[in-house]
Amino acid sequence: MAARSPQKTQESTAPPPAEPSSRPRLIPSLTLRLCIAGVLLGTVFFAFSLTPSLVPRPSAVQGVLSGLSFAAGYAIGAAGYWLWVNLHLPTTRPRATRIIQRVAFAVCLLAAATYLWQSVSWQNSVRAIMGMEPVDRGLPILLGLISATVFLLVLGLTRLFWWVFRRLSLLLRRFIPARVSHIVGVVVTAWIFWSVIDGVLINTLLRAADRSFQQLDALIDPDLPVPTDPVQTGSEESLVRWEDLGRSGREFVAGGPDAEELGAFFGQETPAPVRVYVGLNAAETPEERAQLALEELIRAGGFERSVLLLVTPTGTGWVDPAAQDTFEYLHRGDTATVAVQYSYLNSPLVLLTQAEYGVQTARALFAEIYGHWRTLPKDTRPRLYLFGLSLGSINSDRSFDLYDIIDDPFDGILWSGPPFRNQTWANVTRERDRGSTQWLPTFRSGSVVRFMNQSEGPNIPASRWGDFRILILQYASDPITFFSSDVAWREPDWMRQPRGPDVSPKLRWYPVVTMLHLGADMIVGNAPPGFGHTYAATDYIDAWLALTEPAGWTEADIQRLRERFD
Repeated sequence: MAARSPQKTQESTAPPPAEPSSRPRLIPSLTLRLCIAGVLLGTVFFAFSLTPSLVPRPSAVQGVLSGLSFAAGYAIGAAGYWLWVNLHLPTTRPRATRIIQRVAFAVCLLAAATYLWQSVSWQNSVRAIMGMEPVDRGLPILLGLISATVFLLVLGLTRLFWWVFRRLSLLLRRFIPARVSHIVGVVVTAWIFWSVIDGVLINTLLRAADRSFQQLDALIDPDLPVPTDPVQTGSEESLVRWEDLGRSGREFVAGGPDAEELGAFFGQETPAPVRVYVGLNAAETPEERAQLALEELIRAGGFERSVLLLVTPTGTGWVDPAAQDTFEYLHRGDTATVAVQYSYLNSPLVLLTQAEYGVQTARALFAEIYGHWRTLPKDTRPRLYLFGLSLGSINSDRSFDLYDIIDDPFDGILWSGPPFRNQTWANVTRERDRGSTQWLPTFRSGSVVRFMNQSEGPNIPASRWGDFRILILQYASDPITFFSSDVAWREPDWMRQPRGPDVSPKLRWYPVVTMLHLGADMIVGNAPPGFGHTYAATDYIDAWLALTEPAGWTEADIQRLRERFD
């Protein structure tokens, strides 16, 4: 037998040369290339984001929303592709993959361009309902540029996260098993990023916002006249200094109709409405500010008027003049209103940082005002109502317990634009009468709680509205009222037929994207009075008429008042 050749032996024992793998890279998005599955789903999300929502949006906001929608779709698609590959499911050969990618990218570009062009008519469909000017035809180019920039920023942050994770995982692999190093690496990387975002970025922005709002609150407008009437809050005889009212408080006290303006409208002498306001800097604690408000209201003769209104303002302390002025006109100036500021931040920042503080102030003020009111003779004390807009409605809702008032209830409540977190609104809407819509429900035949919007009033035929009344004014196009987290995976009832009169018929529900739509609408929605979260004075007239039933008003008088505020 011939001796075996050393060369052949060496060739036979050497490992076979590595063949190029036919499987695609596990996570191609980590390279300079994009994951085609992510691009496909991202384009679908991008297209859906351009469809109309509840209110018109500024171009910059729409661009950011579309960029984030593309990023969300891309992330879901890339994650699905990663899972597919790691389950060792069949994939195409490299050459076929490249062809598919090129065709898919071309289809995605064509689809994106088509939907960008269509976005003009979609936005105009919403604007037409609200009587707004149409958008410019140059909108698609601007939206495309902003969306691409936002997506690239998000993609860059994602790849930075992966790079840090890989480095940490490789470092930890020297000391612990590979799988454990991956888990620890993800946790540590997430902690690092969250610490930077929450501890540095968010805190810095919140501190900057806090300083800005505080300076704005302290700013005294020289055009606002300092009260000279001793009855007015902020005058020399007042228990509250003009400087301590805050910006919103000074606007509230100095604004509204005076005796001369009311007298000219009614053609007879009328009293000037009493407006009491206590700013955030007037006292140290919510309880002290509430006590000060009661003392100031007594001093100004507020309990001697026929109607008393307890207002819970929005985050900055703002009281909606559309609601306040119409209330005073309808009751011919024989009114008193009291409000206490609980923050100088806007409502979204209050919800993030000081949510309970507003509740404490609302409860303290209600306890003082209601506690004194119920000690007065029932036949001479003023009728007592509560009012709250937006965040003010949440705090107004939580300002009292039913058990505290059941033996001597006040007269009623008006809430406008209640956010989805208003607990009473949520319960009543969820348990509404069968057959009524979510955007204008009826609850137990309207015996206590009733709803209205800009086209339908709260009157329910053959139904008695009790002595204690709750009226909710809401628009079907208000995203702050109808936002909910579950809209990400479930179509809400208010989108089904029949829809509200101010909701675009072209509005459609899409998973995840619709939630982003409503989130953007809540923050920077742009709607004229009578739509979205901007409540019109003429609708407040109908609301106050139904809730408080002021005497002596004819249809001609009401029409003249509408023209005054329209």
